[in-house]
Amino acid sequence: MSILLIMAIGIVIGFIFFPNKRLKFSEVIQMASIYILIFSMGVTLGKRENFIEELFSLGAISFIFAITSIIFSVILVYFLSSKFLKKDGRRK
Repeated sequence: MSILLIMAIGIVIGFIFFPNKRLKFSEVIQMASIYILIFSMGVTLGKRENFIEELFSLGAISFIFAITSIIFSVILVYFLSSKFLKKDGRRK
């Protein structure tokens, strides 16, 4: 629930303080935040003593779930793009 509240606050702040004329600045802030988030996650995982063992224990089910999601996403995008886009990439 708190994640949704934080996202809603971010949307409101973005709508009020970052209009279209400041879009480039907003993109830079977003990318910097994503890099910091990924770095922080890496540090957190790296501190765990048994991380590699835990990673291997996830097993084949996680791999199958990821591959299945990727395959169905590609199929969905292919069919939707063939239905709604012309050959030159524009909408019909």
